[in-house]
Amino acid sequence: MLNANRNNERRIFFKDNFPMTFFKVRTCNMSVCLQVVKNNLNPVWKKFCVPLQTLCSGDLDRPLRVDCSDHDSDGSHDLIGSFSCSVAALQKMASFDCIHPEKQKKKKSYKNSGSVHVKNILTQYTFLDYVMGGCQINFTVGIDFTGSNGDPRSPQSLHYMSPDGLNQYLTALWSVGQVIQHYDSDKLFPAFGFGAKLPPDYQVAHHDFALNFNPSSPYCQGIEGVVEAYRRVLPQLRLSGPTNFSPIINHVSSIATGAATNNTASQYFVLLILTDGEITDLDQTRDAIVRSSALPLSIIIVGVGPADFSAMKLLDGDDGILKSTSGEKVHRDIVQFVPFRDFKEAPMAALAQSVLAEVPSQVVSYFKMRGLEPLKPQEKK
Repeated sequence: MLNANRNNERRIFFKDNFPMTFFKVRTCNMSVCLQVVKNNLNPVWKKFCVPLQTLCSGDLDRPLRVDCSDHDSDGSHDLIGSFSCSVAALQKMASFDCIHPEKQKKKKSYKNSGSVHVKNILTQYTFLDYVMGGCQINFTVGIDFTGSNGDPRSPQSLHYMSPDGLNQYLTALWSVGQVIQHYDSDKLFPAFGFGAKLPPDYQVAHHDFALNFNPSSPYCQGIEGVVEAYRRVLPQLRLSGPTNFSPIINHVSSIATGAATNNTASQYFVLLILTDGEITDLDQTRDAIVRSSALPLSIIIVGVGPADFSAMKLLDGDDGILKSTSGEKVHRDIVQFVPFRDFKEAPMAALAQSVLAEVPSQVVSYFKMRGLEPLKPQEKK
């Protein structure tokens, strides 16, 4: 935010005195204009946002010239004064004297034509800023093994392995996992299933079991490890029900809760749920999502098969703000739903792009909500 003293109505232009190196064909001067403040000798300009790349090509020390002018509707603005600075100088919340060159030459007693005061500068960080700062993206997989998927031995089942060794679940897992695994330095992915009865007794359905049957260490090495664990466990399961999402969401959110206590932008969690969409615990899932919206967590739901995914669209919240059963609103949007059938004929990269489209903004929204900046080099673990 900027304000000025001792001038009539005016307008500020940020002007780069040096050619922009981005343009190779010709040199170009760049200017960024603020709004006009009328009839005010001490104007306060509203907050505005300018990308650093636009303002100074990302160089905080790059010289800038600021022109303060009287605004005329016909475009013949009269210069009040100018000053030189840099983004680094602006960040110090300094005051700058506006100097009119001609007046300075004519009057020995001339000091300035007014002054501009920088009141506040807020940095808008990007997803790349947080990742480059060392934020670890922790990827967790949850796979639906409920009876509504059909008997895996039947070609009609969503879990049926085609001759090429794939099905809709594995295709979705491959396309999304191969992209997101590059943001996870150790490439160790917890992988869980829900809705199946387990050996040896097959007595009750489990809604949060490790694919490797090792609850104390449910990690798989890379996306290949998750795929291998899925293929190995599938013949050992008895698909059952009901289809409950809340247990696995609560499981991951409990881990995210621990990470949130560090008060640093060091960890963020992404839960990928692959499901046929016939959810049973909708109310409990809504409550779990609303609670999780205050945590460093995003939830991606990929719907496989031909089911009615209206419940998934409700959880996504794109058509309205999701609320818990008690009426509490989500703190921020954390759910992205994508139906796999929309991408069956598309390249695998297209599904990954759609599924992960909202994650960068969700990461930024969480850390912004918490007021957490990207880690500095000395803060990285």
